[in-house]
Amino acid sequence: MDPLGARSRFVDIQTLPTWPQQLGGEGGETRQDRSDSLLSQQAFPSPFPVRAEINRKIILFVGDVAQLNCTAIVNTSNESLNDKNPVSDSIHQLAGGELREELHKLKGCRTGEAKLTKGFNLAARFIIHTVGPKYKSKYRTAAESSLYSCYRNIMQLAVEQAMMSVGFCVVTTAKRGYPLEDATHIAFRTVRRFLENHGNGIEAVVFAVTETEESVYRKLLPLYFPRSEEEERACLPLLPADIGNSEGEPIVPERQIRIAEKPGILEDDSEDDGTELDLAQVGNHAFARMEGDVDKQRKQILQGHMSEAAVQKQHQRNYSRWLNRARAEDLSDIAALKALYQTGVDKCGRTVVVVVGRNIPVTLIDLEKALLYFIHVLDHIAVKDYVMVYFHTLTGEHNHLDTDFLKSLYDIVDIKFKRNLKAFYFVHPTFRSKVSAWFFTTFSVSGLKEKLHYVDNLHELFSCIKPEQIDIPPFVLEYDARVNGPYHHSQASGL
Repeated sequence: MDPLGARSRFVDIQTLPTWPQQLGGEGGETRQDRSDSLLSQQAFPSPFPVRAEINRKIILFVGDVAQLNCTAIVNTSNESLNDKNPVSDSIHQLAGGELREELHKLKGCRTGEAKLTKGFNLAARFIIHTVGPKYKSKYRTAAESSLYSCYRNIMQLAVEQAMMSVGFCVVTTAKRGYPLEDATHIAFRTVRRFLENHGNGIEAVVFAVTETEESVYRKLLPLYFPRSEEEERACLPLLPADIGNSEGEPIVPERQIRIAEKPGILEDDSEDDGTELDLAQVGNHAFARMEGDVDKQRKQILQGHMSEAAVQKQHQRNYSRWLNRARAEDLSDIAALKALYQTGVDKCGRTVVVVVGRNIPVTLIDLEKALLYFIHVLDHIAVKDYVMVYFHTLTGEHNHLDTDFLKSLYDIVDIKFKRNLKAFYFVHPTFRSKVSAWFFTTFSVSGLKEKLHYVDNLHELFSCIKPEQIDIPPFVLEYDARVNGPYHHSQASGL
């Protein structure tokens, strides 16, 4: 604690100028520059237009992130959470020895993940710890995806914990070798997209940099957070070719499939082939014409006269619509329930997804938004093998999802959700829930029954998933200890 009358070592972010307030004497583009940029703007609208309400949330701060009084600040570390770097050292020094003890309980952090601890003696209430990737040019794609995950998971954690402000350090430390400018592009576009799609509850995002890093941050901020139409037009030609998808995630060209109008004929690179021309061709090429009459297809589906391939195509189109809605809508109210979240991995290395039944107020929430949130969370997880753990502990009648809703959810989700789900652990089931689950898996859905495993106590669960790899709500731990006797207390979550 600071001595009476002494100036506080901590910085009140309310006193810091926001990004729009720093406008002035910057930009410096000539009249010709603006004219050229205007021509570009007419042909290609900026993917990052001026958004005053977002810009007001952005603060560029030259100083120590540990001194900020944000709701949470970010600490960059290694997989063991014991890295020695200037940012981490400062945070540990100000937070005190309790932080090191708390980090020891977390059992490390994987690259791209984000984990939460208290702030202890800091002005910040929480510290979000993340691990940036080690950079090697031949593995650039993997490094970009991991760095995106760092920023995305930090922002997601902030929303889930209803945080009002987040103070970012530069996640990529010098010893990890990530080029600062490349890393800054990913940081800015990920934060920008997240604030656009999910950031209504966040009031301030502070980028804390050193004097050495400031020039790069100040140069690139206008590209993603332009403060005027003039700045937006001037920065449009400076944006990199890869600006990520709608969430800011890097796009891997090798995973994209493009169908040419005339396969066998090389396409020229003329500048006339703009966005409007591409849009004009939709539905005119031979591949698109194969689809035929959509209304006729739907009628054939209802009558059972449609091929399996056509049915799958129709299903994929339907799922894509749901996914696009999930990415566009503000689902922070559903996220705040903490009823669905990703945790560690099981003993086979598969991602673990947790569902907490007691945290689902079925009669009070918008079930359609709940479905959208489920799709939003699972879409990127289900691309590879995963398992689900459902805690039925202490659920009431108002927590039970209707079987019709579960059937709709199962029918809507992409085939990868079903194929890559390897196990569903039903923890603390009741006799009634077992009967309901039997009817549902027998008569409503196919392929799920053999994956369903009833787990009566946490000891059984820990035989499949190590305790440190799953965040278990405290009430579940307390209930299991009371009903099934004492157990080895390996971890307890703050969820």
